[in-house]
Amino acid sequence: MQKIWICGAKGQIGRAINEVIDKLEYKILDTDIDDLDITDTDEVLRFGEMNRPDVIINCAGLTDLQECEKDLAKAFKTNALGARNFPKYVLFFLKLVHISTDDVFDGKSQKPYTEFDETHPKTAYGKSKLAGERYVKEFTYKHFIIRSTWVYGLGNNFINQLLEKVDQGENLSIAGDQFGSPTSAKELARFILHLIQTNEYGTYHATNKGVCSRFEFASEILRFTGKQVEMKPVVTHMSDFSRERPAFSVLDNFIMTMTPVYDFPDWKESLKEYMEERGLLNEK
Repeated sequence: MQKIWICGAKGQIGRAINEVIDKLEYKILDTDIDDLDITDTDEVLRFGEMNRPDVIINCAGLTDLQECEKDLAKAFKTNALGARNFPKYVLFFLKLVHISTDDVFDGKSQKPYTEFDETHPKTAYGKSKLAGERYVKEFTYKHFIIRSTWVYGLGNNFINQLLEKVDQGENLSIAGDQFGSPTSAKELARFILHLIQTNEYGTYHATNKGVCSRFEFASEILRFTGKQVEMKPVVTHMSDFSRERPAFSVLDNFIMTMTPVYDFPDWKESLKEYMEERGLLNEK
């Protein structure tokens, strides 16, 4: 039975992996910030040597964009140096999965970003995550770097924030000039578990199929829940949500078209699955 160490197990992707994984096939080693400090090299090495995992899935990181901007040192310590500490241990075992982000790009493109496009992060979050990617590449070739965008799952996300405001009866202003591909954490988890069974190492863009604006995403959420509220599309700086997000967060799953390791469903299909499983589906 293979051992999989999931670091950041209480986050959306970590929880999704625990939800879909076959625990008769894998032994899961879950850690989060209360269990292990990923910025402490000795602590990471000690845990690895004691438990001898076959695969590490690093979902941990500082993802709050405002906090990253306010505390640059904390952002780089967590997202860059934290990522560095895992490769130091990877040298002694098999595979590392590192979760990254679309924020490594500047969001100014007119077409979807591929894995081969140059990165130009503008935020502290994006810069720190890119530094983490580089450490991973430097220390081990047996890596899977996975960039995704607009991820939702169990935990704090756009869907929960939106529905909370709807239930409070608030009128909403949603960015109509932000574009991305809403991506299910559960679908990402399925992809990750499939990928670690292969030797197709490298960087992957991994999102659900299709593109929409943030306003269109919100409209589809309301349609699935059957909830109604006054909502209008606005420019980003006037939006109730996601003011720090780039205008264009669309990733092209280009490597997957050349190496058919996985096929993501359409974003509406996965959103419906999420709504149904969470008891939120009430289509009208």
